Amino acid sequence: MSTYAAPIKDMLFVLRALADIESIARLPGYEDASLDTVTAVLEESGKFATGVLDPLNWPGDQAGAQWDAGTVRMPDGFRAAYDQFVAAGWNALPIDAEWGGQGLPKVVSTPVTEMVTSANMAFSLCPLLTQGAIEALLLCGSAQLKDTFLRKMVTGEWTGTMNLTEPQAGSDLALLRTKAQPQGDHYLITGQKIFITYGEHDLTDNIVHLVLARTPDAPEGVKGISLFVVPKFLVNADGTLGARNAAHCVSIEHKLGIHASPTAVMAYENAVGYLVGEENKGLAYMFIMMNAARFGVGMEGVSIAERAYQRAVHYARDRMQGKDLVAGAKTVPIIRHPDVRRMLMLMKSQTEAMRALAYVVAAAMDVAQCHPDADVRKTQAAFVDLMIPVVKAWSTETGIEVASLGVQIHGGMGFIEETGAAQYLRDARITTIYEGTTGIQANDLLGRKIVREGGASIRAWIKHVQSLDAALAAVERVEMVSIRNHLRAALQAVSAAVNYILAQAANEPKNVFAGAVPFLKLVGITAGGWQMAVAALKAHAALTDAQSDHDFYQAKIATARFFAEQVLVEAPTLSRMVTEGGASVMALDEAMF
Repeated sequence: MSTYAAPIKDMLFVLRALADIESIARLPGYEDASLDTVTAVLEESGKFATGVLDPLNWPGDQAGAQWDAGTVRMPDGFRAAYDQFVAAGWNALPIDAEWGGQGLPKVVSTPVTEMVTSANMAFSLCPLLTQGAIEALLLCGSAQLKDTFLRKMVTGEWTGTMNLTEPQAGSDLALLRTKAQPQGDHYLITGQKIFITYGEHDLTDNIVHLVLARTPDAPEGVKGISLFVVPKFLVNADGTLGARNAAHCVSIEHKLGIHASPTAVMAYENAVGYLVGEENKGLAYMFIMMNAARFGVGMEGVSIAERAYQRAVHYARDRMQGKDLVAGAKTVPIIRHPDVRRMLMLMKSQTEAMRALAYVVAAAMDVAQCHPDADVRKTQAAFVDLMIPVVKAWSTETGIEVASLGVQIHGGMGFIEETGAAQYLRDARITTIYEGTTGIQANDLLGRKIVREGGASIRAWIKHVQSLDAALAAVERVEMVSIRNHLRAALQAVSAAVNYILAQAANEPKNVFAGAVPFLKLVGITAGGWQMAVAALKAHAALTDAQSDHDFYQAKIATARFFAEQVLVEAPTLSRMVTEGGASVMALDEAMF
């Protein structure tokens, strides 16, 4: 099997040329994020991912997490790897120093997250959920809750979870039944939660569950949901662990993939819980965790695509089969065959486009949080809100496609577990489901981000991308002509779809929302094409430097052209699916299925 190698050269190119890390380092509080520091961080993270996490990925998948009488035993090596992970400070990278973090920007922690996830997705889910819980407590928790729980969550001594889903509720949180009974300075939580990632494990001494529940006088529906901290062990006044709380893992799920990540069924029976913020505002607080998690899951799509691509390239270079179309009778590596090359380019170009968009969105998060100008913060926050469902859903759907292409390149051997290609496809499959399915993300994009605000944010983004046209037109290269033409067509396709949505949403909502997923993909590939176009321009400019890595920059331009001609070219068709295809989706009566 091939070993994961962090694509640090491409990561640094994206950080410098697209995400503008140097301007992020000038924001208040981020002055330590110099390019030298960021390079050192990425290099050390790459060593950890390759040397520690990647070797555990395959055996961890085969062994899986094991449940026994309420406890969960992680696969061999996971505890030692987790100890190294927190000792090196990776868990605390983006958290403010006030709480024991390193205070680095989101755009710096994002490539670190990518490396960890590429090397071992099952492992990465534990810190991902902890980060979300930290975000919720930072923004909504009382001073006492922060003092009690935050520091040890930031260091990684304790982990965190999100407890939303119940057997009868699924994604419809209005149907939640878990109860919270007031009891002095705390509440007693009773109910059952399912699909709780790392709800039980043996990596740390305590687990801090964030649980949605209803108080006795809560109104019906989502307006009556509150958020509670329910620790596995209660915490004494001096910070030591006290009694075991009545929060228990009654089983873990047997899943298609991510076998080493324990997905728990949690039972709460008068468990002690502490209210986060105000009663009945839990859903708003949980969305803080959910948005962080949705971006993180989008990065899982990028990460699994990168890992699948690396393994496919390794195999295609080694596998000897077939004759060269031109060179004659000699058997050649399959990477010489045009269709294998097409699949590898689909994997490479889409992975690079997803990475570029995700890093740019991460940089926008930093600007939205720290820029001294309120108008700039507002503009960047609107861009982030627009793109979060795209990063989550487009990246994960594409990650599955890329992992599937990896299996295809392996041929029959890809269907055999021992080659490792199948694991990436199995692991990737959950990413379009948890933290909100692709349909939920698409409905959010169309309903909340387009219809509700009259298309303001997406039209501002379209205008911004259109401003790139002059720079593309100024470069006399065949690649740039193609990129420019396809990007212009894609932007026209997005505009047509937006106009249709806004005109018809009130009168034909079912027909409009039937096109939500194609619309999200349309925005995704257009946003990816936008970033690949910028990358091509930056790479072309870099070629004037005699000391630059010409092969890398020429490859970047060629890859951007491929993306335009093989992926971005789908945009007009996707737009027609939105504007013309809704009625056919709804044409059959329910009884006719």
